[in-house]
Amino acid sequence: MKLREIEWADVSRYRGELMGAAILFIILFHIPLPRSDMFFGLRRCGNIGVDMFLFLSGIGLWYSWVKNPSMSHFYKRRLLRIFPTWLVISSIYYLQRFDFETGDYLDLLLDITVNWGFWLNDELAFWYVPAIMMLYLWAPLYMKLVSRYPSYRWLPVLMVCWCVVVQWVVPVHQAVGHIEIFWSRVPIFFIGINCGELVRSDCRMEPASRWLVLIAFLMTASACIWLEQMRHGRFPLFAERMVYIPLTITLILLLVDLFRSMPRWGHRLLIFLGGLSLEIYLIHNHFVMYYLIPYHLGYWPTMLLTTILTLPLAWALQQIIKRLLPV
Repeated sequence: MKLREIEWADVSRYRGELMGAAILFIILFHIPLPRSDMFFGLRRCGNIGVDMFLFLSGIGLWYSWVKNPSMSHFYKRRLLRIFPTWLVISSIYYLQRFDFETGDYLDLLLDITVNWGFWLNDELAFWYVPAIMMLYLWAPLYMKLVSRYPSYRWLPVLMVCWCVVVQWVVPVHQAVGHIEIFWSRVPIFFIGINCGELVRSDCRMEPASRWLVLIAFLMTASACIWLEQMRHGRFPLFAERMVYIPLTITLILLLVDLFRSMPRWGHRLLIFLGGLSLEIYLIHNHFVMYYLIPYHLGYWPTMLLTTILTLPLAWALQQIIKRLLPV
């Protein structure tokens, strides 16, 4: 069989499907599973859905920036897409847990608006939202820099080095090591921005490069699954997340090939999920799955019920926000 070229434009062509797959991976990751289960390591690797989102977000930001390199336009678009939805969910979540007699109202306000607890003490309830908002804050500056000085596209390599510093240089670790989950995801986001031009210009890789992609995927996927299955809790997670970088990119390139032969209903389903990915992320864990776990239904029934029950809530939330504040 003759191999096809790798077309980077496919990443944009199937962006909706990739976002849908990423949110399914995250749901699979959040469903509890005993360490003794043979699926445990693979399930833990569902965490890569976050890296997929960040990589795809970086690509999308580059597209948007090239069309309209305005910082005010950029921040307005990002703020309107994320903040209203976040504000609704964070208000419900934190208000129902707040002690109105003895609680700290300033802390409540900061948690609702910017998830202050994450930055202070690594509260992970909705960590992705403050993380992506922080990345959005710096993205235009990075895009302006690499547009003027292309050599600065190598900065993600230094970001990887910074992750090593955060982990093992003691004063730095004591100061900012508690948000390692953020630092270790910074490189893939900016690599996504770097790859945005490859996607936009429909850069192509020779057919033989598919073997490199496959080898890289198998090597990194097997390493991550083994680490999680056999040594979970006994190694710094940032090290695995560095392996996530090539795993994320190769997985995306392989998935777009899979999507080419997928039936139409599969495309529609994944695109629908991808369009609701932010709302699904904010709702599924603490508002649906939390109430299903005590029933001990099993891994796959819990996953299916969580997804099915989350979808109408996510869709309703998105529609309400669109009607109140059209983007």
